[in-house]
Amino acid sequence: MTDPRILKLKPGDTIGILGGGQLGRMLALAAARLGLKCHVFSPDPDSPAFDVVQNATCAEYADVEALELFAADVDVITYEFENVPSSAAMILAARRPVLPDRSILETTQDRLAEKDFVTRLGIGTARYADVTSAQGLRAAVATIGLPAVLKTRRFGYDGKGQAIIRDGADLDAVWDDLATRAAILEAFVPFEREISVIAARGADGQVVCFDVTENEHRHHILKTSRAPAAISDALAAQARGIAETIARALDYIGVLAVELFVVPGADGPTLLVNEIAPRVHNSGHWTLDGASISQFEQHVRAIAGWPLANPVRHGDVTMTNLIGDDINDYERWLTIPGASVHLYGKRDAQAGRKMGHVTEVTAPRRK
Repeated sequence: MTDPRILKLKPGDTIGILGGGQLGRMLALAAARLGLKCHVFSPDPDSPAFDVVQNATCAEYADVEALELFAADVDVITYEFENVPSSAAMILAARRPVLPDRSILETTQDRLAEKDFVTRLGIGTARYADVTSAQGLRAAVATIGLPAVLKTRRFGYDGKGQAIIRDGADLDAVWDDLATRAAILEAFVPFEREISVIAARGADGQVVCFDVTENEHRHHILKTSRAPAAISDALAAQARGIAETIARALDYIGVLAVELFVVPGADGPTLLVNEIAPRVHNSGHWTLDGASISQFEQHVRAIAGWPLANPVRHGDVTMTNLIGDDINDYERWLTIPGASVHLYGKRDAQAGRKMGHVTEVTAPRRK
């Protein structure tokens, strides 16, 4: 039987994108460069991805009729964020290939399921425990210890839906403040640095990784990414191997990101997986200007059934997110030689909102 996910688009075919944020916008721009059209589906009338496509649907993900019309207008469907409602994904998958496969969302939408999946692969993570009540939180703290991080199992990102617990904390109050019935407690990891691997896997099973990226966060939001990460070649190879193992185990098609902690130790640093993002990722934005192919084009190639590229990095690359009022400084960035400015077309510069990013490429450091 032919795998329904194995298809080959031709120039002029249409990719459906669920989600209209900056990731959807950059996916659509990458597809246009390859002669492919995009139709964006988003419930937000101010979606920045709407500005760069001819066809868009503004409707709720629960609107079955809108989903059916959307599916009828496209050849394959992908998404820019992992919290696509399972009911919407099911409706669409019955009509068109959805890539990455919707079954992967069941793993990556739930932090506990994701941790269990990674652990079964023999890959290290922070110690963790399932928590469903204040009493369960106390038991988990007794097992995991403090400090620790309590996270909602679903819908958390950029520091939302989580709380750091330290000695002396009122556990009942922490549980009430999180306002959830399903959480996971993770041991606090004394990491040396945070890194990520952007990997792509085609329907033919080929896996290609970009250079390992080092990330710095500000107020739980990614502020700066640098490629390559300041780690040894051996550790970088290990990080890429972990990403490849995860992509193969998920039978993944498209681009995914694996976030990891580098943890110091007496015998040298080790790696722990923090999260998996089943989509293009903020820490891969440097590839737009810093590599011979971007993560967005690589994703388009994968879901279109086209050959993946082996990325060539142009130099040492720094990506800086423009968050909130940072956008007001865009003119200064425009005057900096070698800086590439990407503005997302969002109207309101709210605190913590990603408004754009800047990429700078310099000559490689000498070792």
